[in-house]
Amino acid sequence: MRRKLIAGNWKMNGSVSANASLLAEISAGGVDVAKADVLVCPPFPYLTQALEKVQGTAISVGAQDCSVHDAGAYTSEVSASMLRDVGCTYVILGHSERRSYHAESDQIVAAKTLQALRAGLTPIVCVGETLEQRESGATDAVVGAQLKAVLEKLDSAEIAKIVVAYEPVWAIGTGKTATPEMAQEVHAFLRQVIASFNAEAAATVKILYGGSMKPDNAAELLRQTDIDGGLIGGAALKANDFLAIIAAV
Repeated sequence: MRRKLIAGNWKMNGSVSANASLLAEISAGGVDVAKADVLVCPPFPYLTQALEKVQGTAISVGAQDCSVHDAGAYTSEVSASMLRDVGCTYVILGHSERRSYHAESDQIVAAKTLQALRAGLTPIVCVGETLEQRESGATDAVVGAQLKAVLEKLDSAEIAKIVVAYEPVWAIGTGKTATPEMAQEVHAFLRQVIASFNAEAAATVKILYGGSMKPDNAAELLRQTDIDGGLIGGAALKANDFLAIIAAV
């Protein structure tokens, strides 16, 4: 059985005081390691603070992005090896906001995935379609191409070390909802794509759902066969909501 992973993506939110309160509340909530792995991904300036605050707890810390380069004259960039050096264990790659706002291509996401793996990080590779793509029936083609671009660059052992996150862009902040059944359908398809590269890895690779998972829909989503956890946005900034999602496992 694949162990569930509940990952909080804080996006560009937080402050020293707010982070301290949030992490203290989450830690005090008694994260049950028997149920799921728990991860928080703060903005770069707060990674060290988060690592210090969760020391001795079951909570891991990851970053929201990394560079395609390992070092050099790349102002403002942060390498995967730097993230690993300070203590991070995960990194989110190819998030829809990075693809949309920063024009990150499938090839860039693949290059970043390789950097993360070589540095000893677990990459959470995000894929997802827009509303226009969903309504035109292109969901499988879009998410399949996004995932294949990464898998084609990895060997069999590397494929087994990634996490995938499906985030239907059309269901985030649009008022439209992806039902658990709709989410499961795409997750099952993504697992088939992984199986076409490495059948053994397909049985073990976690596929997270990133379409506005909240306390009121988490349990039903997490019951789906191929949904192995959540990549949580807004709800990860509220301790009670984040703990409720973890408890839903």
